[in-house]
Amino acid sequence: MSLSKPVNRIAVVGTGVIGASWSAYYLSRGLDVTATDPAPQAEANLRNYVDEAWKTLSKNGMSPSASRDRLSFTSTLTRALAGADFVQENGPERPDFKVKLFAEMDDATPPDSILASSSSGLTMDVIQSACKRPERCVIGHPFNPPHVIPLVEVVGGAKTSPEVIERAMAFYASIGKKPIRLYKALNGHVANRLQAAVYKEILYLVQQGVLSVADADVAVCYGPGPRWGVMGPSLQWHVGGGAGGINHFMDHLMGPLEGMMKTLGTPNITPELKKTVVDGVTQIAGNRSVEQLAEKENEVLTWLFDLRARAGV
Repeated sequence: MSLSKPVNRIAVVGTGVIGASWSAYYLSRGLDVTATDPAPQAEANLRNYVDEAWKTLSKNGMSPSASRDRLSFTSTLTRALAGADFVQENGPERPDFKVKLFAEMDDATPPDSILASSSSGLTMDVIQSACKRPERCVIGHPFNPPHVIPLVEVVGGAKTSPEVIERAMAFYASIGKKPIRLYKALNGHVANRLQAAVYKEILYLVQQGVLSVADADVAVCYGPGPRWGVMGPSLQWHVGGGAGGINHFMDHLMGPLEGMMKTLGTPNITPELKKTVVDGVTQIAGNRSVEQLAEKENEVLTWLFDLRARAGV
C-alpha cells in the first residue's frame, strides 16, 4: 500500500451525530465527501446538521476550498465507496453489524484506500475479522463532536499494517486533527478511560458526602480543568515542580501524590447515587436544554482553541 497516496475523497458511512459531524469537518478542510446511510430522512438530517456546524467551523478558519457543495449523498453503500480514498465508518456498536459492514466495505472500496472506524466500544481485531484485506483497517476514534474537538485516537488490530497506521496518523494531522497512537487496544481507548477515572472519584466523593454534584463540577472546571485546556497533566507537574521541573516533582512530590492515590475510592453505583446525580445535574442545568448547553459548550471551546492557536500552545 502506497504511503504517498493523497486523500481527496472521503466516504462517510453512517450519518448519525458522529458521522454528520465528521462530514462537516471533512468538508471544512476542502475534501469531497460522499455520505451514505439507509435511514429515512438521513440526507435531510445530514445537510441540516452540516449547515448548523458550518457556523462554528467558519469561526475556526476553513480551507480556501471548503464548500458544502462538495457533499453528495447516496443510500447505496457500494456507490458511496467506489472512489473513496479514505472511509470513516460510524455505524451501530454491534460486533455482528460491524464485522459484516467492514467485509462489505472491504469488497467495495479501492484496494489502496483506508477503512477507519469511529468505534468507541469495539476493537479492530473483531471488526476486521471477516475482511479480505484486514491490513488496511484501523480505528480512528474521535472525541465528540469531531467538528469541534481535535482529538483522534488511532489504534490498529492484530492484522493492521503499521504503514496504514502511519498513513492514518499523517492524514488526520494534515487536516488539523490531533491524532494520538495507541499501541494496545483497550476498552474505551484512552480519553474516555481518563474521563471515567475522574468521574469515578467524583461519584465516590459525592456518595461519601464530601461535596455536592454542583461543587464537584466547580472543582473540575474552575480548578484543574482550565489548566488541562492549556497543557496536559504531566506537563503540568513539570511546571508544578518549580525550577527543578519534573525531576524535582518525581523526587520530592510524587511520594505525597502516591499516598493520595492510595486513598482514591470506588463508588457503589446505587439507585440512590444515580438519583443524587440526576437531581444535582438538573439543578445545575436549570431551564437550559441539552441543545442549548451543547451549543454554548461548542462556542466556548471554539474560543479556547482559537486562543490556544494564537498563544502557540
